Amino acid sequence: MLQDDDVQAVQKLNEAYRRITAELGKVIVGQKQVIEELMVALFARGHCLLVGVPGLAKTLLIHTLSDALSLSFNRIQFTPDLMPSDITGTEMIQEDRASGVRDLRFLRGPIFANVVLADEINRTPPKTQAALLEAMQEHQVTVGGVRHKLEEPFFVLATQNPIEQEGTYPLPEAQLDRFMFNIMVDYPSEDEELEIVKRTTADVTVKVTPTLNAAEIIQLGQIVRKVPIADHVARYALQLTRLTRRDKGEVPSFIREYVSWGAGPRASQYLVLGAKARAILHGRYFVSPEDIRAVALPVLRHRILTNFNAEAEGIKPDQIIRQLIEVIPATEYETADRGNEPQVFRSADAR
Repeated sequence: MLQDDDVQAVQKLNEAYRRITAELGKVIVGQKQVIEELMVALFARGHCLLVGVPGLAKTLLIHTLSDALSLSFNRIQFTPDLMPSDITGTEMIQEDRASGVRDLRFLRGPIFANVVLADEINRTPPKTQAALLEAMQEHQVTVGGVRHKLEEPFFVLATQNPIEQEGTYPLPEAQLDRFMFNIMVDYPSEDEELEIVKRTTADVTVKVTPTLNAAEIIQLGQIVRKVPIADHVARYALQLTRLTRRDKGEVPSFIREYVSWGAGPRASQYLVLGAKARAILHGRYFVSPEDIRAVALPVLRHRILTNFNAEAEGIKPDQIIRQLIEVIPATEYETADRGNEPQVFRSADAR
């Protein structure tokens, strides 16, 4: 349960969210959904994968966010020749000028920052991608048998280009599962693109004012976990995850037809954590089914593997998730509207 001090912290977080959004708006045009999902993941202490074509300000958004949160920031440009030590750091022999004694000293890599931008993460081989796994899960790196703790809070915000696949290395499922959200960054609207052109072609310098520091972010992240959630809302999150597993119990017909592998338990955890963070950002002290629905797409889209049938018919994970939301009742008062199931999602017997 939330105590009086926690309630005040929730109000502070809600106010901080509004101020951070305003600060980002000085630099970033539109992308309100992307910004909200990023903020939800950050306060839930999760990592994000941003997927979008070049030129949509993914890198600028992440850099501006780190400035608005007064956090240290490092950018790692992933390339085919990048080595694990280029990320984590390495031990080097250094000589003490006073004594002349030589010893091994650890030189920290760019992973030692609060916000790490892994730019075009799929352009480096699996060996180097794996260097991020321990950091993302354990918030530490091991070099030469010695563990080095990372700065807190620690977030990996990675970008990926969905168009060019030549010369890339798809992320292993184990690493994809470490990302709390897979955020799709779409093209701006016509009015937004006009505003982008006007801003970027004028002689204007914008300064972002820091809003929260590292200690405050850690404290507010702890408050997120204290937000209460009713059993029926938690079970709703579980149903969204469990019904993606085609060979586990009764599942909708379109899952059996189009899904190869479903989401694991980490998806259920992130659905609940993301819903708690979203509730607080919107000034509420409880989680509603709407919060679960709002984070379902970024949590589940990279955890559902579609099969050949889906690929042949152009069915994407987002369509499957939206259909699941339609057919799963969130409360005892809602009913599954299977009669209106789109034709493409019905089984062959029902067509």
